[in-house]
Amino acid sequence: MTRTGVVVQTLPSYGDRGKPAPMDRITMTSVLSFAVLGPVRAWRGQSEIDLGTRQQRLILTMLLVRAGSAVSVTELVDLLWESDPPPSANNVVHRHVGILRRRFEPGLATRESGSVLIRDGAEYRLRVDGESLDLLRFRRLVAEAEGSSGEPAVEFYREALALWRDRCAAGLQAGGRIHPEFVAVDGERFAAVRAATDAALRAGCVHLVLPAIRLAAEYEPLDEALQSRLLLALAADGRRAEALAAYADIEHRLADELGIAPGADLRAARDSLLDHDGSRSRRGPARTRPGAPSNGTEAGSWPPGALELSQPSRAAPPTQLPADHPYFTGRRDVVAAAHELLAGEHRTTTLVIDGMPGVGKTTFAVHLAHRLAARYPDGQLHADLRGFDNDDSVLTPAEALRGFLWSLGVAPAAIPAELHAQAGLYRSILAERRMLILLDNCRDWDQIRHLLPGAGGSLVIATSRRRITGVAGPAGAHPLHLDLLTDAEARELLTRRLGDATAAAPAAVDEIIRRCGRLPLALALVATRSVGRPGLSLPAVAGELAEADGRLAGFGDAHADLEAIFSWSYRALTPGAARLFRLLPLHPNGELSAEATAALGGLSLRSARGLLAELGAQLMVQPGDGRWRMHDLLRAYAVELGEEHDDDAERDAAIERVHDFYRLSAYAAQLPLLPQVPLPEPEPSSHGVVGRSFTGRADAMAWFAAEQRVLTDIVARAGERGQPDTTWQIALALQNYFQDTAQFKQWAAVVGTSLGATGDDPAAQALLHRSLAGACYFLADLDRGLSHLRRARTLFDRLGRRTEQGHVENNMAEIRLEQRRYHEAIGHAEAARTLLSAEGNVRGATTALLAIARATGWLGRHLEALGMFVEARRQFEILGDLHGVGTTQAWLAHTYSMINDLPHAMTTWQQAIDTFRAVRATHHIAEVLVSIGDFHSANGDPALAGRAWNEALAELDGTDSPMVRRIRERLHWHR
Repeated sequence: MTRTGVVVQTLPSYGDRGKPAPMDRITMTSVLSFAVLGPVRAWRGQSEIDLGTRQQRLILTMLLVRAGSAVSVTELVDLLWESDPPPSANNVVHRHVGILRRRFEPGLATRESGSVLIRDGAEYRLRVDGESLDLLRFRRLVAEAEGSSGEPAVEFYREALALWRDRCAAGLQAGGRIHPEFVAVDGERFAAVRAATDAALRAGCVHLVLPAIRLAAEYEPLDEALQSRLLLALAADGRRAEALAAYADIEHRLADELGIAPGADLRAARDSLLDHDGSRSRRGPARTRPGAPSNGTEAGSWPPGALELSQPSRAAPPTQLPADHPYFTGRRDVVAAAHELLAGEHRTTTLVIDGMPGVGKTTFAVHLAHRLAARYPDGQLHADLRGFDNDDSVLTPAEALRGFLWSLGVAPAAIPAELHAQAGLYRSILAERRMLILLDNCRDWDQIRHLLPGAGGSLVIATSRRRITGVAGPAGAHPLHLDLLTDAEARELLTRRLGDATAAAPAAVDEIIRRCGRLPLALALVATRSVGRPGLSLPAVAGELAEADGRLAGFGDAHADLEAIFSWSYRALTPGAARLFRLLPLHPNGELSAEATAALGGLSLRSARGLLAELGAQLMVQPGDGRWRMHDLLRAYAVELGEEHDDDAERDAAIERVHDFYRLSAYAAQLPLLPQVPLPEPEPSSHGVVGRSFTGRADAMAWFAAEQRVLTDIVARAGERGQPDTTWQIALALQNYFQDTAQFKQWAAVVGTSLGATGDDPAAQALLHRSLAGACYFLADLDRGLSHLRRARTLFDRLGRRTEQGHVENNMAEIRLEQRRYHEAIGHAEAARTLLSAEGNVRGATTALLAIARATGWLGRHLEALGMFVEARRQFEILGDLHGVGTTQAWLAHTYSMINDLPHAMTTWQQAIDTFRAVRATHHIAEVLVSIGDFHSANGDPALAGRAWNEALAELDGTDSPMVRRIRERLHWHR
């Protein structure tokens, strides 16, 4: 392979606003090149780099396949551990990335990010360009080929295909599993081979790409499109005998491994071979006779009468489609997607429609079949496979085939007894026809694969509650996912069924749609019920649904219909999945992670993921964020099942386990946020539940954001259940997250709820009063904040907790500073420093020094304050407390501005912004920007002041910070 090196170097470092950072740096320059079209490899200049362990090579392969785009840590964990990653998985990924990073840049320090393998939050990306990676060179050459014609296009294809040494990431798969993205890159190769063959045949220079075609055909022996092109290429190169031998080999492979006959492309290629020199006329037509065997058996092996078919049922083609629904509504986007697939360049033979129970799969499939029926003049076949009925009711493939063969005119005595023989006869008949086959309620791929035409122009439309994974297998099969109706479609459905009544009660219609969760089945049942009871108005129907409070009983007589539909999927579950389904409504929110599911069910994480996958196939949905959710009506059904089948003790234990998971996880998540006052370590779970671990601040903040609703719900519910420890521990764990995201009202509400549920625990009450004071401070309710602090100080004094008393004194100093009572602030801060120094709490004592410095500066003693600020910053840097460093930098900058040292002030303010941005402290970034704006305003530069204030507003967008109002007032008065 020709390797072209790329110079990879660090670009100058810039701040978030595009200005050069104070210390630009440029690292060493290295010439690196990479290869992934085969075993993954890398070079520095002409020297190959040792890429280390299999896991490190897998990580590099994923980064290379993304070709410079980001790969999340979660994706890398899934790549390395398919089903059961260890608790330290994220750390292992970071360690592997660090090793790779230093192999690419050997002089790199341990914690430096370097310029090649770059981290951005919870994602990594590899800096590569079009000449440093063989995949990008391949894509460029293919694009040049597609833009050319004749022999030059073939040359581009030849050069592109010569870059391939094996399958993408060859040698890295384990247990037969190959990552889908690696498979997709292989797919690009095979598409290029097909295009190259077509171009070479047109240009008459097939010898240029014949080696690449041979190799690709060896890799994909069952790909009929590739194999047909191999036959044509061999014939064009004068190797007709070899081509005929290759066809015989392909025909046997398809029969032995798939039980199918060659498709139209292969047969056409074979026919072109037979046409050569008039050989076809000597041998007769190559067309497969209806009824001829397609699974490798001799004609004589068919039962008597099977070969007597001659144009069976041509006079009266079967028309078995059920009637189209008279009130069919919406789904225009899915109908358009189906039409686009059928009109596309690649041949579509099967559409598999999946979705949850009651979403309207059968109704949609029937409607779509009627829309398409005219394209298939040889008739329509239909079978309800009853895949989710009781086991003895499920239609077997043999039973379905027997019915289809009867409909196609095969005498019962002539139908073979063996399944593969039935399938072969069925495909032979359909090979010469264009028919539409509707397969409803399929359980899995095994139930329908024998019912698919092997060749010809027929189309299969199948429905299933599961995402049938086998659809990814054969060419020409495509899934179509049916989701809930949109609000507009749901309203249209009710209007079409109920007429003018919907216009007279729009609010009731909205409530019905909400209570039905936009599920077509539920909406149809409500409409039918309303029509059947003329005296029942739509507001009355909406009222009955609301009174049921999410229970299925609100649907009246239709309750049984909903239960019946849902029960088909429930009965198909394994016992473990059925138990988990019944427990899921006990989770306090509609969406949950695999870890929370494991705690709820008392399961290992691996088992929980397996059961969720089983449920997700038909009863749950997994959004893009990796969490799982259940439709409200299915949740109501699960509630009823749980109350019926599970005793109170088991349900209570499940709730306690999930509460323990969130209590322990919340404590672990607040640790990377570096709270100024450490929280008491929680007691272990009596149920053996462990919380999740976190790789750093960004991971913890993302978890808090995803779980905020769940955590606040648990604070309320745990209090009602008599679990005060869970309530106050979660509430306190949230306070730093609320502070950094400027959610001060939520902070006050959650801690206030917890305070009312702590009972007579004085230590917990003191901690909560202190936390509430912090919320009051940010909400500018300073007197109330002082009141809470005095209560906390009294309780801590009674308990003899001197460290906590010191923290309270620091908080009181902060409020006095805000009130401009600087001498009182110094008194509280000095008391805090004395208490905390005596207890060895360096961080708290440094916070007190910072408060003293601020008060001293406000009193006009600026040089004295500067010395204190510099000392405080040094102490915070030693402690690794970025919040403390950023706060000190902000006040140091303010003090420089007070003595008109503008260069130092602006540089230090920018340092404070960078520090706070590193810890994602939105509110503190805005505070610094406000200070910068105030400085420019005081110095007569309203344009710069307005720019800084507007940036501060942008930082606070979507928050409830009182600072927003103050900034807007500034902007108003400076217009």
